[in-house]
Amino acid sequence: MLEVTASQLDAWVTGLMLPLARLLGLVATAPLFSNRAISARIRLAAGLAIALAVLPALPPMPPMPADSWLALAVLAQQMLIGIAIGFMMRLFFAAVDVAGEMIGLQMGLSFAIFFNPQTGGQSSVVAEFLNLLALLIFLALNGHLMMISVLVKSFEWLPVGEIAAANAWMLIVRYASMMFFSGILLALPMVATLLITNIALGVLTRSAPQLNLFAVGFPVTLTVGMLVLLVSLSYFAPMAQRIFELGFQAIDELMRVMVQAPL
Repeated sequence: MLEVTASQLDAWVTGLMLPLARLLGLVATAPLFSNRAISARIRLAAGLAIALAVLPALPPMPPMPADSWLALAVLAQQMLIGIAIGFMMRLFFAAVDVAGEMIGLQMGLSFAIFFNPQTGGQSSVVAEFLNLLALLIFLALNGHLMMISVLVKSFEWLPVGEIAAANAWMLIVRYASMMFFSGILLALPMVATLLITNIALGVLTRSAPQLNLFAVGFPVTLTVGMLVLLVSLSYFAPMAQRIFELGFQAIDELMRVMVQAPL
């Protein structure tokens, strides 16, 4: 007859729940995994399946009673680490959203908004289009697999039970400025072109006061914006790839700061 002792049961529970907590933190915040269109049950099942798949590759978990306050504190810490890793990459996806919102505002499409399942809020048509395009590029580059690989490596860099450095959270705040910087760089060609178009329309209105600017300006800015967007799409993939590389570099720096030692 098979007998299971309390210590063996604690080892099995902690050996599964602690890696699962870090993985579910990543699933809750990382791009693609945190899509609101995917139900919570599917995300939970996917997280459990990934945890069972990567469990043999993880280092041994520290022994601790599963019903103790220490286990609860370590569980919360692992979830926060997973949230930090996923949120760091999410910041660079938000740069694409910022660029799309700026382009849509300059094109006069700020009124064309609808529900965004990725964020659970409202977004413009251009922002949603660029976001979906960036997500497809992320999938084509196997970014989702790289995120899981980084999470598995994080158990070697920061084993379960070790205390993460508190200044790692300030690093996330500092990288939030990169979101606006990268978004402005992405939208700069479109914004500059539409600014020149608006200046030209303003000069034309001063030269011909009888011209109805509202009847002429919107079709012109919309047409110019669509043409420039069509031309710039061929350059979007290299820029998105560079943004994702910066995101993974930021995650690497985050882990270095957490362990307070070179990896």
